[in-house]
Amino acid sequence: MNTIVLIAKPGELSSALVQALQNAWGGGPVLWLSPNEAAEFEIGLVPGNFRDVWADLQAQGVDLNAVDTQARKKSVLLADMDSTIIEQECIDELADAAGVGDAVRAVTARAMNGELDFEDALIARVAQLKGLPASIIDTVYTNRITFMPGAAELLATMKARGGYAALVSGGFTSFTSKVAATLGFDENRANTLLATADTLTGDVRRPILGRDAKVTALNEITDRLGLDPTDVLAVGDGANDLGMLDHAGMGVALHAKPSVQQRCALRINYGDLTALLYLQGIARADFTKV
Repeated sequence: MNTIVLIAKPGELSSALVQALQNAWGGGPVLWLSPNEAAEFEIGLVPGNFRDVWADLQAQGVDLNAVDTQARKKSVLLADMDSTIIEQECIDELADAAGVGDAVRAVTARAMNGELDFEDALIARVAQLKGLPASIIDTVYTNRITFMPGAAELLATMKARGGYAALVSGGFTSFTSKVAATLGFDENRANTLLATADTLTGDVRRPILGRDAKVTALNEITDRLGLDPTDVLAVGDGANDLGMLDHAGMGVALHAKPSVQQRCALRINYGDLTALLYLQGIARADFTKV
């Protein structure tokens, strides 16, 4: 069996639309996970016109996904950080402080869409930070970094249900450590900006954590916990996330770059991070309060 899940921004999912789709596809009873925001119904085989309907609903601001009914609850959350758990790209914010924000932001966008080699692009962008005081990291974190809507509810709810949460980023440990501590991630992995005498050197410690390292993290964490990759819910937005998204039991492209959306079966473009709970069949009434 499969479960069809429809998600929109709060208040924007029409009951008439959900009912019409349920009738057209001969689905089971509709279950509302959140009134006028998220609903689901069971179905046998995913219909052949699923992608056409997906495109139609995207034009209406509705995310449509199909998940395996029997394997939708996940024990591990493996999350990218930049533009996924937080709303910004940390290196772009640091580059703004160095006065090279526009140039670095353009490289970031191309690297996240898979147009540039991730490691080479990271080294080139970090070089632009040479000479900045290391204290700029705390300033940027405090003044510029905001959590993606739904991040706190996602972490709290999965942790309350016994889940394990890991933040695995191609960004920097000076940010992931703070984000992880605030939201309750069990561990975090990222790259380390190098500094001498409290000044950024414009380099990053090797080896660089990129696409392959995220897959390695997934395998190491599941092996350590005695679990399987199918037990993992992975979420990300960039090309360097594709490995872990492909490898996880549930890989979700969240507000992702075009090249990533093309590769991922599960996509969230209008919902926030609570959509990852809806995909697992967890209703808003059952979210852990934060």
